[in-house]
Amino acid sequence: MNIALIAHDAKKELMIQFCIAYCGILSRHTLLATGTTGKLVEEATGLKIVKFLSGEQGGAQQIASRIGCDEIDLLLFFRDPLSPKPHEPDDMVLLRLCDVHNIPVATNIATAEVLIHGLERGDLDWRNIVRPR
Repeated sequence: MNIALIAHDAKKELMIQFCIAYCGILSRHTLLATGTTGKLVEEATGLKIVKFLSGEQGGAQQIASRIGCDEIDLLLFFRDPLSPKPHEPDDMVLLRLCDVHNIPVATNIATAEVLIHGLERGDLDWRNIVRPR
């Protein structure tokens, strides 16, 4: 499965800790991320990550285009709901595309843990049937 990772600045450390905790599961999948998040997670975990531009330079839009082309199977998007972002409309585009293309998405660690355990159990294998590679 192709898993995209995005984290707002205030949530990057949480994303790193999440990826450390679930490194074994994540290592069996293709990981893609916005530039800074990908670099930090890769350095902390040793996981191989396809990195796009940083989020504010267009990395989120690059991931959004992959979602639109059905090339992403799961999005882990740790958002900071307390700090307004100038690129918040871009965030809404990502979430809308996930809804349109039936991409499971987690915007917080609680939902991410549910999805990662479901991924490990095979609950998301339906993506391989809907979109065979």
